[in-house]
Amino acid sequence: MNRNRTNPVGVVIKYVILIAVSVFTAFPFVWMMFSALKTKQEVMSGGFFPTNPQWGNLISVLTASPIPHYIANSALVSAAVILLQIVTGALMAYAIVFINFRGRQALFAIIMGTYMLPVAATYIPSYIILSDMKLLDSLTGLVISSTISIFGIFLLRQAFMQVPKGLVEAARIDGATHFRILWEIVFPITKSSFITFGLMSFISTYNNYMWPSLITNSKDKYLVSQGLRSFFIESGAYGTEWALVMAASAVIVVPLLVLFAFTQKWFISGIGGDTGMKG
Repeated sequence: MNRNRTNPVGVVIKYVILIAVSVFTAFPFVWMMFSALKTKQEVMSGGFFPTNPQWGNLISVLTASPIPHYIANSALVSAAVILLQIVTGALMAYAIVFINFRGRQALFAIIMGTYMLPVAATYIPSYIILSDMKLLDSLTGLVISSTISIFGIFLLRQAFMQVPKGLVEAARIDGATHFRILWEIVFPITKSSFITFGLMSFISTYNNYMWPSLITNSKDKYLVSQGLRSFFIESGAYGTEWALVMAASAVIVVPLLVLFAFTQKWFISGIGGDTGMKG
């Protein structure tokens, strides 16, 4: 008797559950895409499919609104934040894992302790610091205020702990510097964790609303979340044209979908592979 034979009933149940969860997860995005092709009346009536697809909604958003400018702002800020957070996170994680110094564990405990601090509690001191630096109402201020990611330090530390210590010790004996070890040994082994962290950092920064709303007042400095709300709701450029709101939302989501499509293999590997979080 073959004990390894797959139970067909179990397989069917598994796929039914996966399909149901996938449909439930994808439904809001699908509804948004269809709503972007409707008229205002069709959106308000609650129908699912557009009677006559209004492709002009997407064209109007791309050519006659500031949404592309807001997307460019968000992409620029997110890319800069990713670069800074990866560099600072990698250096801190490397020091905690591979460099022996007094108070190393205490330092890591303090770092993780700050992760429990509510984000809102940092707004006032951060605002004062940026004000003293004359960086309010600027994209530079948004980047500088997000230089460090506690989650990134933790994620990279977990990944670095999976690197064989023998490789690092051998490189030290051969005279390699810490920066060379990090770049030529540690980074290639934990590359998927870097990509995972970068993707999560990009999404978080790209969708951020509260903090950018506090420090930026000029509309040409808006990121996508605050720009979408300001242009379509507050300023009343299209009034209550919710089909155009849905079209703008769909356009805003596209860069995230493209980014995830190109990095999903490394993202999944980074979550379940070299991060020390295997099931």
